[in-house]
Amino acid sequence: MKIGFNLLLWTPFVTEEHFSLLPKLKATGYDGVEVPLFAGDVPHYEKVAKAIRDNGLKCTTCTVIPDEEHNPISADPNHRQGGVDYLKWAIDCNAALGSEVLCGPFYQPLGGKFFSGQGPTQEEKDRAVEVHRKAADFAKQANLQLAVECLNRFECYFLNIIKDGAAHAKRVNHPNFGVMYDSFHANVEEKDPVGCIEKNIGSIRHVHISENDRGTPGKGHVPFKRIIKTLRKAGYDQWLTIEAFGTSLPDLAATTCVWRSLSASPEECYQFGFKTIKEGWDAAS
Repeated sequence: MKIGFNLLLWTPFVTEEHFSLLPKLKATGYDGVEVPLFAGDVPHYEKVAKAIRDNGLKCTTCTVIPDEEHNPISADPNHRQGGVDYLKWAIDCNAALGSEVLCGPFYQPLGGKFFSGQGPTQEEKDRAVEVHRKAADFAKQANLQLAVECLNRFECYFLNIIKDGAAHAKRVNHPNFGVMYDSFHANVEEKDPVGCIEKNIGSIRHVHISENDRGTPGKGHVPFKRIIKTLRKAGYDQWLTIEAFGTSLPDLAATTCVWRSLSASPEECYQFGFKTIKEGWDAAS
């Protein structure tokens, strides 16, 4: 098991000014960081990769679909090709970073303006398979796992529960494509946010540890001890990565709906959050 921390708590775009965070996370005990991929190019992420390696850390990444022109489920073939191109860019950046996993809801743009007014159609499911299978071929060349994220119904409509995410992964049918379990979204959408893990463990490639208010893990009501115990019992032994948000992301506020501080401090979030995961994992042995 590896413990990671998503740098979105501080920034949507990691630059040299954020490199000082890396030794602090390493000293806390983290095995790696999750780098947000919303902008930048390969040379930029080669520099970020060096800083991560120099601090003895590993790396995963997260991304979203930026707009309709890059929408994998669009009826417009040019937009679907835009989705392929966007994911190829993200995978190239992952290769530069030496990343192990690219996760996120990379199947449709997020937010109410992109809602269809209904659930996903069979045509949309088929389009997503087409785009994601191409992306998974690129990912295989980069020795990268793709882990698609199921979000709550207020952010998207294509994938909301892990059962549907696992079914989509089965349709894609590629060894480099799976699903991510996120405890925040599971807390909203799943009838049984713990029981759904074991039922779909064969498709889970990545895990986000995220509190019910997206603040410090262990300070809310998400049952992390049960979640971690279930993951360990089911044989999951990959990343447990904290995703927590703060008020430093105004560009994402409309999507994440963060209008107030959710943790006492960033230090509390990554220190107490690490303790929550480590103690939960050790107790599950």
